[in-house]
Amino acid sequence: MDVSKIQSILSKVEEFSEVHVRVEGSHYEIIVISDLFLDMKRVQQQQAVYAPLMQYIASGDMHAVTIKTFTLQQWQREKVFHLPG
Repeated sequence: MDVSKIQSILSKVEEFSEVHVRVEGSHYEIIVISDLFLDMKRVQQQQAVYAPLMQYIASGDMHAVTIKTFTLQQWQREKVFHLPG
């Protein structure tokens, strides 16, 4: 599945402030930044990101997905470690 398509799908979720997607072979790394995650447990955060992608994961179009979620405040501290310079 194309990175731009994943980016487009997740960018349509109004609550997501930023979305970053990287692909290496069949492995997808997705980073989503949103204050929606403030009061959510980790599994709920993952579910919020998986939900718009579920049909592609279920169909096998996406395989080996890693999701990292951050609030806006967390992202200000962590982005240097997760994005190429």
